[in-house]
Amino acid sequence: MLKKKNVLILSLGFSLGVFIATSSSVLAERAEMLSVDNTQEALPYDELRAFTEIFGRIKRDYVEPVADKKLLEDAIRGMLTGLDPHSAYLDIEDYKGLMEGTSGQFGGLGIEVTMENGFVKVVSPIDDTPAQRAGLQAGDLVIKLDEKPVKGMSLGDAVKIMRGDPGEDITLTIIREGADAPIVTVVTRDIIKVNSVKNRLLEKDYGYLRISSFQSRTGAGVVEAIDELVKKNEGKLLSGLILDLRNNPGGVLHAAVEVSDAFLEEGLIVYTEGRIKNSQMRFNAEAGDVINKAPLIVLVNAGSASASEIVAGALQDHKRALIMGEKSFGKGSVQTILPTTNGAAVKLTTARYFTPLGRSIQAEGIEPDIVLERLKLESLKGSKFEPIKEADLSRHLENGTTDDKSASKTDKKGEEKSEEIRDYALHEALNLLKGISILK
Repeated sequence: MLKKKNVLILSLGFSLGVFIATSSSVLAERAEMLSVDNTQEALPYDELRAFTEIFGRIKRDYVEPVADKKLLEDAIRGMLTGLDPHSAYLDIEDYKGLMEGTSGQFGGLGIEVTMENGFVKVVSPIDDTPAQRAGLQAGDLVIKLDEKPVKGMSLGDAVKIMRGDPGEDITLTIIREGADAPIVTVVTRDIIKVNSVKNRLLEKDYGYLRISSFQSRTGAGVVEAIDELVKKNEGKLLSGLILDLRNNPGGVLHAAVEVSDAFLEEGLIVYTEGRIKNSQMRFNAEAGDVINKAPLIVLVNAGSASASEIVAGALQDHKRALIMGEKSFGKGSVQTILPTTNGAAVKLTTARYFTPLGRSIQAEGIEPDIVLERLKLESLKGSKFEPIKEADLSRHLENGTTDDKSASKTDKKGEEKSEEIRDYALHEALNLLKGISILK
């Protein structure tokens, strides 16, 4: 089992994962940052004068009356969103939604999103959710929510519209790379219960582990999943494992540390660097490898972000696993959730994280050891042009057996493998894993 670690929970996903700071620590951080700024820079009086002037003009001249509270909250939002794509002001409702997401259960579509050029960009659909079943893909740009254009909305406003009561429909208009025209799809909202860890035995001795997001219990879930795989393998230790982090948008930092630690015996996992003391941390592995040093392949793609990149980077730097697939998303920043006195919170980028060898993944991503293009293998059944076989030749010899049972058994086995064959990356990873195991 994984040993408990005294780690802070930092938000590394786009909407999952939080670091709950106490009021005293928040105030201490504020005091520290203010003291630094006050000693180095004078107050920008001209800009403050311009702010108060514009505030007054809006109050006096805008076509409709606007409450002071709204103007000030919008000003705070603009101040934060102007920093980077991940810093944001969370009002009371947003903050509550973020906490629900961390627990692994919330209402909505089951989609991880960010903003890009004024549109909602899909980072990845969550496994077994309405968004995934509707066919949404990583990289899709949402341009309309029902009849409302997304352009001009904040990310928080867009998320509020996408959330709703289970059973209610929402129409999404999306732009997808390679599509000739916008795609219109209807998604039915549901209660999203995210089981972040899934497993299955691909073949005898070879396991598959899928992590869809990093939640508070993901580390423990990985250990439990390995135990289940060993049981499915008739109690025998695995000869190899595929860890699938494709379309995993991230989540809480301590979960990424625990998952990395599950496969590492020792050494640095990740470290963070920022301006304030609390943002400078280092996390190290403790003894114990849950698969007893068996070969490990990690699958990543362009939808693998944040905490996923921590795991992939740590295992790659320690040469514990081969990273296979596409270059990852490239989110190497840490967001800290700072509760405010009005019951809301600020999500503020406070640090960058680095792999054990000192690589910053921010805007770079993890380069896989083995690059795979995004391909899909499909059966030729249904095609008008079937390849000619021996059985098509005139006067061909009959098979010579009447045992229909063996034929049906082969067909069934083929059906069982069809899913892996359609997943090109998984198919290639399994073949490579077998080869490594043989060499080992």
